[in-house]
Amino acid sequence: MQILRTPDDRFADLPDYPFEPQYAEVPADPDDRDGGTLRVHYLDEGPADAAPILLLHGEPSWSYLYRHMIAPLVEAGHRVIVPDQVGFGRSDKPASMDDYTYARHVAWMSALVFDHLDLHDVTFFGQDWGGLIGLRLVTAQPDRFARIVVANTGLPTGDPAPGEAFMAWQKYSQTSPEFPIGTLVDRAVVRDLSPDEIAAYDAPFPDDSYKAGARIWPSLVVTSPDGPEAAENRAAWQVLMQWDKPLLCCFSDRDPVTRNGEKPFMKLVPGAQGQPHRTTSGGHFLQEDCGPELARVIDQFVAGTLT
Repeated sequence: MQILRTPDDRFADLPDYPFEPQYAEVPADPDDRDGGTLRVHYLDEGPADAAPILLLHGEPSWSYLYRHMIAPLVEAGHRVIVPDQVGFGRSDKPASMDDYTYARHVAWMSALVFDHLDLHDVTFFGQDWGGLIGLRLVTAQPDRFARIVVANTGLPTGDPAPGEAFMAWQKYSQTSPEFPIGTLVDRAVVRDLSPDEIAAYDAPFPDDSYKAGARIWPSLVVTSPDGPEAAENRAAWQVLMQWDKPLLCCFSDRDPVTRNGEKPFMKLVPGAQGQPHRTTSGGHFLQEDCGPELARVIDQFVAGTLT
């Protein structure tokens, strides 16, 4: 496995991102523990003895996406863990698209969250692929998690098939001659990102050779009932259908890709019944459009004061 690592100077002086990097080594190939490691980056902010809030990003962003949520959550007394998925941010980037699978992404985050950090009493927040991976972690070891917040995400099984908006995005990711990460994020946000913010989303990717993970990720989403990880996601849904701890949906009102994605959670998960679910104003990356508001919602959800 050829592994690329973004030079540190690419992350110097990014706007509103003053956080200290933390790193862990995880097995590069989860099926071959002697086959080398990948360096995974994460942020660990706030009091070490506080119950953790785990924030997982998706495609094609990185932990920079959560910069407006971290400080309010820390100020409220929470420990906040924000990893960069493998292939993104400061984490290592396998150079071949064939190196990435849904199962490997789950294993890489499991190695960080369970083996390295050994987190317990976790509040999980996942958006986009952050939900597709994080919900697999939750359902693999549910005793470690206290509550769930899902936002513009899902846990697809290929039935029903994804909508036209997603399939168009999947095709674009594979066929477009250019894949401008920062611009793509900007297009999926209601507010206008500044040139410096767009550049920050581009920072992990000095050139196209670093974008294998970003290019392939849309194609790893389960789109048919017999596709890779479809059975594993169906098994995860069986766990969620027994989940009686709190689950909150917090979807935005202007995301064509995940529109109505909250309905299966609200219908099937016992812990979602009677919760004060939220519809926020924003696009796909609602962390950019209403980050401080999301932080307040999570804080009040943890405290049991959200109404």
